[in-house]
Amino acid sequence: MARVRLFHWKAAEAAPLVELLRSKGFSVDYTGDRANGDFRSLRETQPVAAVIDLTRLPSHGRYVAHAIRGAKATRQIPIVFVDGEAEKVEKIRRELPDAVFTSRARLATVLKRVKPVENPVVPPSMMEQFAKRTAAEKLGIRKDYRVALIDPPPDYARVLGKLPPGTSLEEDPDEFLPLTLWFAHDPDEYLARLNRMRPFAAKSRLWILWRKQAGRKQNSGLNQPFVLQSAMAVGLVQYKMCSVNKEWSGLLFTWKS
Repeated sequence: MARVRLFHWKAAEAAPLVELLRSKGFSVDYTGDRANGDFRSLRETQPVAAVIDLTRLPSHGRYVAHAIRGAKATRQIPIVFVDGEAEKVEKIRRELPDAVFTSRARLATVLKRVKPVENPVVPPSMMEQFAKRTAAEKLGIRKDYRVALIDPPPDYARVLGKLPPGTSLEEDPDEFLPLTLWFAHDPDEYLARLNRMRPFAAKSRLWILWRKQAGRKQNSGLNQPFVLQSAMAVGLVQYKMCSVNKEWSGLLFTWKS
């Protein structure tokens, strides 16, 4: 039985796709949304294809595809993208022209025809591309943007660096702005304020930022797993992460409707 590896970031939504593939005679390797970054099975027992669903978190799917092509042990595995918004699909198609792009309706037929990729395209590392971007670009700060700052550090201007023309930085504004940067400094204060920050995720783009441990003399307890798990516990949904600079990291959240 041909085995495929499925990448999808919402287990409940992945279930119908898993059943569809199994009904067509495929064995499906899918261990849930939290295990999508584990490539060990790809290296040890290669599937006939890596199936990446682009209907949810296409940026994650793009990252996975780059990781597969970036490793010599996995780059010949056929990558099959399923559905997704036309604009985002086209961006990935330009980077990986030898990948396969299809719909759910045609997926099983496509998988029966795929073969290992000869001379696979290896796009530039996403980390290399991302490292060249400014902090403002990573955080999505655009021209003429109004940005809310919650608990910013004294040196926040240095942290954010050069900003696009017309950017307005407003500390603790009285209204919801298009983008909110919440700087978390202490785990207890972070937990105490978390519930009050939920409306910002519903009406704004909410970045939660914290200092990297390497930049602190002592371990504050604030790290990515702590920030993420605590936010998810109150209903926030994370859909992007970034290294702002050498000192700060961030996660971008929306509200789970």
